[in-house]
Amino acid sequence: MIELSVDNGIAEIVLNAPKKLNSLDEAALAELSKAYDDAEAAGVRALLLRGEGRAFCAGRDISAVDPASDDAYAYLGELVTPLLKKMAAFPAPTFAAAQGACLGVGLGLLVATDVVYVADNAKIGSPFANLGATLDSGGHWLFTERLGAHRTLDLIYTADLMSGAEAVAAGLFSRAFPADELLDSTRTIVERVASGATGAFRASKELVAQIRDSRVGLWTAMEAENTAQGELCRTRDYAEGFSAFIDKRKPVFEG
Repeated sequence: MIELSVDNGIAEIVLNAPKKLNSLDEAALAELSKAYDDAEAAGVRALLLRGEGRAFCAGRDISAVDPASDDAYAYLGELVTPLLKKMAAFPAPTFAAAQGACLGVGLGLLVATDVVYVADNAKIGSPFANLGATLDSGGHWLFTERLGAHRTLDLIYTADLMSGAEAVAAGLFSRAFPADELLDSTRTIVERVASGATGAFRASKELVAQIRDSRVGLWTAMEAENTAQGELCRTRDYAEGFSAFIDKRKPVFEG
C-alpha cells in the first residue's frame, strides 16, 4: 500500500489504501520505513508524503486486532516510534500534504514531518475517548506544545475534531489550502525547495530540532548557528549563493 517515486531529486511517498482510509498495520509500517530508507539512498533533496483518497491516514488499522491479546506497546513503541524518529531525521526537507482524517498514527506522521500543509477540511484531534484508549504517536506533545494544557485536554476528553483551517489558525501546522488545491500547491513548493541549498536547509533542520528537544537558550542556539555557518561557508552552494547575489542572478545550487 506504500508507493515511492523519485523524480528530479524529489521523493513522493504515497499511502495508497484509500478504502481503509490509509490506516496502517504492522506490514504497512515496515513498507513505509523502507520507503524512507530508499528515498535517502536515492539522495533526494526533498520529500513529500501524502495519502490517496479522502483521508491522509486514519491511524492504526485495527480491523484484525483482538483487544484481548493486543500488545499496543509493541505496535507503538517498537514499530511506530522508530519509524517516526527515522522520518524526523531524514537528511533533506520533508513535507506532508494532508486531507481528511489525520488521526492517531496519522497525526504522528505529521508530527515527524518538517512542514505540514493541510486541506481546510482536514480532521485533526483525538478520537480515542470513544475507544477507551489515549492519544498516541506524539499527539500529546504536539497539542500541549502548540495549544496549551487546557485546549489539549478539552480535545482529548470530548473527542471533538479540529478542521485543517482551525488547526493552522491555532498554530499546529503551517498552511491550509482548499482541498482541491492542496496537492498541486504543495508540489509547487516542494519543487522550489528541492532546487535550494539542501546543506543549509539540513543545518537549519538540526538547529530547530536542538532548540525544540533540548530547550537550548538564545546564546547556546546562537553559538550553534555560528558553528553551522562556519561549516557552510566552505561549501560550493555557499560560494554560489554569494556569487549569484553579486552578479544579480538566480543561484544554481547543487544541494
